[in-house]
Amino acid sequence: MSMTLKNAAASRTLTRLAGALALSLCAGAALADVPALSVAGNQVLVGGKPGSISGSSLYWSNNEWPGARFYNAGAVGWLKDDWKATLVRAAMGVEDKGGYIEFPAENKARVKAVVDAAITRDMYVIIDWHSHYAFRHQNEAIAFFQEMARTYGNNKHVIYEIYNEPKDDVTWDAHVRPYAQAVIAAIRAIDPDNLIIVGSPHWSQDADIASRNPITGHSNIAYTLHFYAGNHTQYLRDKAATAMNNGLALFVTEWGSVNADGNGGVNYPETNAWIDFMQKHKLSNANWALDDAREGSASLVPGASSTGGWANWDLTESGKQARETVRNWPKVTDAGCATAGVPSTIQAEAWCQMSGVQLETTLDAGGGQNVGYIDSGDWMNYTVDVPAAGLYTVSYRVASANGGGSISLERAGGSPVFGTIAVGATGGWQNWNTISHNVQLPAGKQSIGIAAKAGGFNLNWIGIAAAGSGGQIALIQAEDHASMSGVESEQTTDAGGGRNASHIETGDWMSYTNSPVTIPETGTYTIEFRVASPSGGELSFEEAGGKPTYATVALPATGGWQNWASVNKTVTLNAGSHSFGVYAKQGGWNLNWIKVSKGAR
Repeated sequence: MSMTLKNAAASRTLTRLAGALALSLCAGAALADVPALSVAGNQVLVGGKPGSISGSSLYWSNNEWPGARFYNAGAVGWLKDDWKATLVRAAMGVEDKGGYIEFPAENKARVKAVVDAAITRDMYVIIDWHSHYAFRHQNEAIAFFQEMARTYGNNKHVIYEIYNEPKDDVTWDAHVRPYAQAVIAAIRAIDPDNLIIVGSPHWSQDADIASRNPITGHSNIAYTLHFYAGNHTQYLRDKAATAMNNGLALFVTEWGSVNADGNGGVNYPETNAWIDFMQKHKLSNANWALDDAREGSASLVPGASSTGGWANWDLTESGKQARETVRNWPKVTDAGCATAGVPSTIQAEAWCQMSGVQLETTLDAGGGQNVGYIDSGDWMNYTVDVPAAGLYTVSYRVASANGGGSISLERAGGSPVFGTIAVGATGGWQNWNTISHNVQLPAGKQSIGIAAKAGGFNLNWIGIAAAGSGGQIALIQAEDHASMSGVESEQTTDAGGGRNASHIETGDWMSYTNSPVTIPETGTYTIEFRVASPSGGELSFEEAGGKPTYATVALPATGGWQNWASVNKTVTLNAGSHSFGVYAKQGGWNLNWIKVSKGAR
């Protein structure tokens, strides 16, 4: 059964009950110093919010294999302190020589040493049944995972990976799914909520096949995706996107920058493409592998210390790349959700709290995710800072197949209600329109709620601007250009996260023919640029291709490459569809987004 948009009410209700359970656990007394992981729709949430974690996988635990000596607290601690890892994976070998079937006590002891160290250091830890034919050892897997659940089920740190990599001669329907259903049921009899991850055939590359007949009857289930950049390219990213579009939450429990056989050098272009893909979709991940075997995927050179303290020369080429990736992975903090200053555009998925909704990949301009599966009674809360009491235009980017929805904008908790607006039919769940209404808002930092008085719609973003400014028409993410010259992208620290266009030098340009903007009527519009620059610069805002030029904008020195400020320019635009472009007349600046609003500011 394919988990398509707006699937059967029964399966949606089950998933939502799971999401509500996860949120209630997050709100209660903490069992540990990490936020709970939960699944909502096709996303693994961290503490009930979109985010991801990153770290390293240990090598096979098998007796006398080169990875066994790294199963210790020293290695785990060094990953946390030096690599800034939030995740470690204990890959317990099963049926291969020296593995759990042959030596259960020794392999279990190694895994527990890693789990105990991870809990002590407030890291997430994957307990991985590292097998290619796990269904042949179902009874042993059930006994092992039940013991792990009894021992560690009260710790939010722990993730169960019940089948590492089914081989090519293993099928989803005949082997993996029945095995997974049995093992998951055994775990859930003891641990009702910690994340469980399931593999798929073809070395855990066929999540798209699993998405056509997914695991049912259990909550907080994700599916692993494994890739090696030397062999696995866009075709595998496409398969992953299909799985997510069909409703699966993915977790990259194993990835490498080299070839799939563990050899070869780092394929930097494909590795970078995969990192961008994982960050865009907020996919948590573990690099393969922390060991000193004589193969390209090993992070350490032969003979490196087993307990950490690794200098740069102790790292292989892939080890250096892995450390850099993990150290620079966007971190999830417990500081609460970001406060959006007004005027602002708030991504709908960046809630502080929610009830009932799920996430899915959007086809709207700019990509990313939208909030979906919105039924009557569902809600999301956001924190905003309103500069002055007054009349504001609140815009909603919505999609609805049948219409009949109703949005209530209110103070979080339900009172007072600032205003309501009807959601009409847009022609499909990914056909997007912008609707807006004027509401009176009080001044100051406050929590506002978007409540579905009547459901049946999706929401991509919310815009808030002073009434009379006309409200937002479009938000273009700078890095989502159709074509460019000279521009790079990087992780941003600006509100909302994501990436920004960077390394913009004189003569560089970006065009957005993939994000046409419909101007409703000829008149005056405000174009807002979100920029960061140590010394300032100048840009030309124009139609893609260079003509006509609508405005030349001087960019201020903001104090740093990630110190962000908004610059407005009033322009005259003709009614109709426009594909805009940006040209760097004087470089030395970064660009996060471009916003188009009706009226002058």
